[in-house]
Amino acid sequence: MLKEFKEFAMRGNVLDMAVGIIIGAAFGKIVSSAVDDVIMPPIGRLVGNVDFSNIFLNLTPSKPCETLAACKAAGASTLNVGNFINQVINFLIVAFAVFLLVRAVNRWVPKPAPPPPAAPTKVCPQCAMAIPATAKKCPHCTSTL
Repeated sequence: MLKEFKEFAMRGNVLDMAVGIIIGAAFGKIVSSAVDDVIMPPIGRLVGNVDFSNIFLNLTPSKPCETLAACKAAGASTLNVGNFINQVINFLIVAFAVFLLVRAVNRWVPKPAPPPPAAPTKVCPQCAMAIPATAKKCPHCTSTL
């Protein structure tokens, strides 16, 4: 069983997938940082100094709190709207980057050659089957044309 696992793990496509997952995870962290640290602060400033990561709804009225961190420390239930907005923006950026990558790869991959044009045909007057235009005898009914 160990030998089979080693053969499975050493296949090219499994290693390629592992590398892809590792690079994808690292890319996800880069995008998260870009959204949290670069994109959202200017957007928050433009809409009136709003910190999107601190937008939440307190679902526990008996535990009032000012910040998300204070609510979490008090054990209050919250609806984290700002974090959801950040995650949606993360997803859109990753989806757009994957779209651009797939588009670039599709340009590099050669397109298959178009099929050769079909030979001109005519219809046999005896059996009504399509036959090559240059045929002298019908291959279906063997009538002379």
